[in-house]
Amino acid sequence: MSAESRLSRLRGRMAEDGLDAMLIFNTERCPSKNVAYFSGFRGTHGCLWITRSDALLATDSRYTEQAGEQAPDFRIVRLTGEDRWLENAAGESGARRIGFEDDAVSVALLGSLSKRVEDLAPQPEFVPTGGMADRLRAVKDAREIELLAKAIAIADEAVETVGAALRPGMTERQVAWDIERAMREFGADGLSFPTIVASGPNGAKAHHSPTNRELERGDGVYIDTGALYDGYCSDITRAFVLGEASPRFREVYDAALAAQEAAEAGAAAGMTGAEVDGIARGVIAEAGYGDNFGHGLGHGIGVAVHELPRVSPLSDDTIEDGMVFSVEPGIYITGWGGVRIEDLVVMENGRARVLTKAHKRDVVPV
Repeated sequence: MSAESRLSRLRGRMAEDGLDAMLIFNTERCPSKNVAYFSGFRGTHGCLWITRSDALLATDSRYTEQAGEQAPDFRIVRLTGEDRWLENAAGESGARRIGFEDDAVSVALLGSLSKRVEDLAPQPEFVPTGGMADRLRAVKDAREIELLAKAIAIADEAVETVGAALRPGMTERQVAWDIERAMREFGADGLSFPTIVASGPNGAKAHHSPTNRELERGDGVYIDTGALYDGYCSDITRAFVLGEASPRFREVYDAALAAQEAAEAGAAAGMTGAEVDGIARGVIAEAGYGDNFGHGLGHGIGVAVHELPRVSPLSDDTIEDGMVFSVEPGIYITGWGGVRIEDLVVMENGRARVLTKAHKRDVVPV
């Protein structure tokens, strides 16, 4: 899907919502992946101004050349200390209702924007749009799925390579560094998010930050990581055990794996995120670990590691063809550890196709 096509979809939604213009920021204080999604510009400081007939990208001198290369469908405005680009754009367009992403724009910035246009007649109204732009990102086109598949393949290879090399005496931080190095060697532009390596009792923390704890024989270990490739993210979790798995580890692992497989087989277009989550949650509850699965089953992924749809007990998001999301049941037991297994799937022809290929082994020979 070209930037022109994405803009056309956005303009259609703007018309439905009665918006004359749309402001989308991506700055340190107001981050949004929608600048990159709708324009192609991947700099860290920029703002889009979009109307029915205009597409403007404002950025500073660090990025103007990059913006011209990455966002050819936009006219580029170079920001200066005393620029009036917003006042000029709003005045020239006659926009009365300007949409903004209220989940990204701070109260302070909104106040500043309102002050900048207060002398225009009539004075424009800033209208919160909620997740309107985010919802347009939820359904991926063929090129996006191709890029996601490449990011997934890189992470698959890194996790398989590093997982096979786990040994007692390695620290969680060392394993995390090995993952990052492997990602780069296999073609990643970076990491989707900081790698999680949780060993032994640390596995009870779903988002554990790697420490200097040394891996021990008999430890369960899970690695949760993702590769960034050409602007798209992947996300994978695999669980291992050093040496022979104990009966308890085997029981917990098998319950998590059965829950994942049931959800992947049962997910269908038209279901809500809560219904897909319920498939896995029911399997884990039947195994006796219902109280140990506290987070949602999954999330959408694309230019951001967490996108729509939400796949959780409270999600009323409808699952559609073209959506890519994670299926990651986990069981966490305080004082013992935990197991999480995560794949990414794409909905095609009404069913889920698993994109993640890394082997779901649970035993690392030492």
